[in-house]
Amino acid sequence: MASLFTLQVLFGIIYTGIRLATPYLFAAIGETFVQASGVYNLGVEGIMLMGAYSGFYVGMKTGSLWLGVLAAAATGVLMGLIMAVASVTLQAEQGISGIGLSLFGLGLSSLLFEKTLGNPQSIDVFPAFRIPLLGRIPYLGDALFNQNVMVYIAFLLVPVASFVLYKTTFGLKVRAAGQKPEAADTLGVNVNLIRYTTLALGGMMAGIAGASLTIALIGLFQENMTSGIGYIAVALVYFGGWRPSGVLAGALLFSFVNSIQSWIQVKGIAIPANIATMMPYVLTIVALAFTARRAIQPAALGKPFERGEN
Repeated sequence: MASLFTLQVLFGIIYTGIRLATPYLFAAIGETFVQASGVYNLGVEGIMLMGAYSGFYVGMKTGSLWLGVLAAAATGVLMGLIMAVASVTLQAEQGISGIGLSLFGLGLSSLLFEKTLGNPQSIDVFPAFRIPLLGRIPYLGDALFNQNVMVYIAFLLVPVASFVLYKTTFGLKVRAAGQKPEAADTLGVNVNLIRYTTLALGGMMAGIAGASLTIALIGLFQENMTSGIGYIAVALVYFGGWRPSGVLAGALLFSFVNSIQSWIQVKGIAIPANIATMMPYVLTIVALAFTARRAIQPAALGKPFERGEN
């Protein structure tokens, strides 16, 4: 156990934790906008899987990782719009629609993998980029400022999302649609259009989250590789109190525990592998139990809106 408490392992845990937070941040920040507008999308897992596949396949076939990211984003937008049709236009129960979308993404990504790849193949991921000056800080420079571009983008999204959500007219409309859609409608806000927009945005972010796994972190695609990340991303929105900064805290907490359990296995510490793997998920349940009660969710979350209702 003492082998975990060396300086090298400590900064290794930080480095790995920062990397592992990337897909959670992309997916959870997108879902924050979706839920702020009054919709919850449990289809994030399926969207991530389709984004992971399309990003990997296009990146492998074209040799351009950026085209892979674009393909994953487009796939996510399309699946987000499917969710919008079901939950906003048809007013289907959002939880069931989301689970259906998740199962659809799981099944379709597995089918496409079988028909186009057949077995796991690897590609080169985005290379690490050392930030000048900051990257030279001993130990900490390697851990924080020697990451790939997708990691930097994910963390930069947090202040950008906060600004958009709380300092712009669009963000005000999003929050109004989630808090009091009837009042927003009387002021000229197209509530259904706002929800369509956020679902497309959230889908795009979930698609990119999936691509960040395959072409930024791991370098391969395999069936059901997200292993519940999409559902955890939804939970992180609740954990973070529907605030991007809170989502960041939750993503880091989860990813660092995940990093620790990985290092436990690498160091061969006498803890059963299944117990170590369970640690992040148990922590998520415990954290939600203590934080969800204090958070005030959007008043219209999960409630369909129809013009003319009182």
